[in-house]
Amino acid sequence: MIDYMSTKTMRILVLTCTTRPNALGPAVADWFTRAVSAQAMRLEAQLVPVSLADLDLPFLDEAEHPMAGVYRGRHSRHWSALVDSVDGFVFVVPEYNHGMPAVLKNALDYLAREWAWKSAGFVSYGHTSAGTRSVQHARPVLSALRLVPTSASVAVRIDDAVVDGRIAQDARRDALASRMLEEVVRLAHALRPMREPLRDAAQAGPVPGAYVRRLTSADAADVLVLQRCCWVDEAFANGTLDIPALHEGLDDVRTWLDQWTAFGLWRDGTLLGMVRARGEGAAWHIGRLAVAPQMRGSGVGRWLLAFVQNEADPACDRAELETGAGSAGNIRLYASAGFQRRSGHDARDIIQFVKPLRTPASA
Repeated sequence: MIDYMSTKTMRILVLTCTTRPNALGPAVADWFTRAVSAQAMRLEAQLVPVSLADLDLPFLDEAEHPMAGVYRGRHSRHWSALVDSVDGFVFVVPEYNHGMPAVLKNALDYLAREWAWKSAGFVSYGHTSAGTRSVQHARPVLSALRLVPTSASVAVRIDDAVVDGRIAQDARRDALASRMLEEVVRLAHALRPMREPLRDAAQAGPVPGAYVRRLTSADAADVLVLQRCCWVDEAFANGTLDIPALHEGLDDVRTWLDQWTAFGLWRDGTLLGMVRARGEGAAWHIGRLAVAPQMRGSGVGRWLLAFVQNEADPACDRAELETGAGSAGNIRLYASAGFQRRSGHDARDIIQFVKPLRTPASA
């Protein structure tokens, strides 16, 4: 059984939300990252510690509304890229006058799309309420930005927890921190299908709710499952199990995902189809065209084939692909898409197809 949780590393930003000199925030953030380090390793989550004090964000100074995603300031572009690169957050927040720090509200207001459908947990600290009123102040703001706060949080009472400027070791508090991180990471995994279509690199697909994007080595588990679903039929059709896609493991898939230009069609976190290609001289080699069994006959394969041709390297003047001689459905698809069959079969009984590509010079 494949553990999907272990194949996709979630990046969690641990954000210290104060800029006040000599604030306790850095010590609290340091305690948290140390306390949950073993849990983060078990969950295969990457913690990214950042302090607002180091970002030097001025009071919101962008002329365009954050929804436009147009940032002119270098500080804004840096903040946007940082938030966009992570999957969830742990906000380390003090309580100032029954509320969250103004610098946190300002940092939240800078962006829009970058926050959407990511998980968020809180480590609060303070005196009487241990910072919990700051968390209550922040929650509706996060919800408005489509951040999804966890129910779990950690509240640190300064009078009980701080010794010589550091957070004292406490097994119960450490366990609460680890439990909260686990909820943040699991929620980040669950929300992944919601946030991926919002990324700049995602494009609408041929069926409602679907989108296409580049595949990376982090998608190896989904690719492996789709391959095995699809190439079993090919094995029966061609009377052979000597098909690489049926014998590859996760490491093999990760390797070729780093070497080919591969695209996946997704909907609701499910890989519906994929295709890969790469340029070799003047040829754009297309392969691993696969469509999930439940989507066959919907036009997904034809759409992916056309899509990958449009992504061809400008140096390529033709597309090439091949299939087994017994793969009648593939042969019909390629012929109807304008591919010409090359004469003869090789020793593996493979049929090769070729099609001229429209190049910028001839378009």
